[in-house]
Amino acid sequence: MNLIAAVDKNWAIGKDNKLLVRIPADQKFFRETTTGKVVVMGRKTLESFPNGLPLKNRTNIVLTRKPDYKVKDAIVVHSREELDEELKQYHTEDIYVIGGETIYRMLLDECDTAHITKIDYSYEADAYFPNLDELPEWEVTADSEEQTYFDLEYYFLKYRKT
Repeated sequence: MNLIAAVDKNWAIGKDNKLLVRIPADQKFFRETTTGKVVVMGRKTLESFPNGLPLKNRTNIVLTRKPDYKVKDAIVVHSREELDEELKQYHTEDIYVIGGETIYRMLLDECDTAHITKIDYSYEADAYFPNLDELPEWEVTADSEEQTYFDLEYYFLKYRKT
C-alpha cells in the first residue's frame, strides 16, 4: 500500500482541516498518481474536498466512526476490520492512503511506499504526518531536483520501507 502527502519541514500536513498550501505541481502529481486507483481517507479529509465530494475517477473509501454516515460515490466503512476486509478486493499497489493524520498513523505499518512532497518551510499546523526520517525502516529511494513555486522550495521524495 502507498501513502501520499505534502508535508512541511516539520512533517505538518494541515491546519483547521485544510492543506497548508496548494502547489499546482503537487496537486497535478497527486491527481496523476491516484487517478484510476483506490484512495483511503478519513471523513474529515473527504469533507475538506470541494463540496465535500469524493475524488473523480478513483475508488474512494472513507473510514468514519459515524454509524449513519453516507456519501454518494464513496464506500463508507466504520472500523479498521471493515476497512481491511474492503481493501482485500484491490491490489495493494493500487491503494493510496491520502489522510488525514489519524488515518496515516493507523495504516503506516501496512504501507511500503510513501510519495512525499517535502516543502522547505514551516507552517503553523495542527495535523502531522509521521516523520519518516526518524523511522529507521523507511528510506528515501528517489528524490527530485529542487522545485519552486513562487518563493517556496520543495522536493518530490519517494520513501520505501526496508
